[in-house]
Amino acid sequence: MTKMKLGVEEYIDSAHYLPGHESCGIVHGHTYKVEVVLEGEKKSSGMVIDFYDVKQTVRSTLKEYDHCMLNEILEYPSSENLCEHIYNRLSQQLDFPLSVKVWEGHGKWCQLSGIE
Repeated sequence: MTKMKLGVEEYIDSAHYLPGHESCGIVHGHTYKVEVVLEGEKKSSGMVIDFYDVKQTVRSTLKEYDHCMLNEILEYPSSENLCEHIYNRLSQQLDFPLSVKVWEGHGKWCQLSGIE
């Protein structure tokens, strides 16, 4: 069978500050775009996994981060730490190799991938 990749995008709005950082050490917010890509084989159903199921899992996971102060979740809420935190949560819930890419506003992103 051939492996396929499929992905979804969701958005969260969160506030944070980076302790000790010269410009980002004050409370500010971002709209984060979170891209999740799964890899798997197409099943007899004709799908790797139903997009609805992926979206529900991603949305449920991202609720923790939406409209909150990220410093209450992460000691140092950099894009890298946020990406890793989301990746770890989703990899426990989705039984597929996956990749998570977190965009902090426009033009800045971090990606963690378990897909080769």
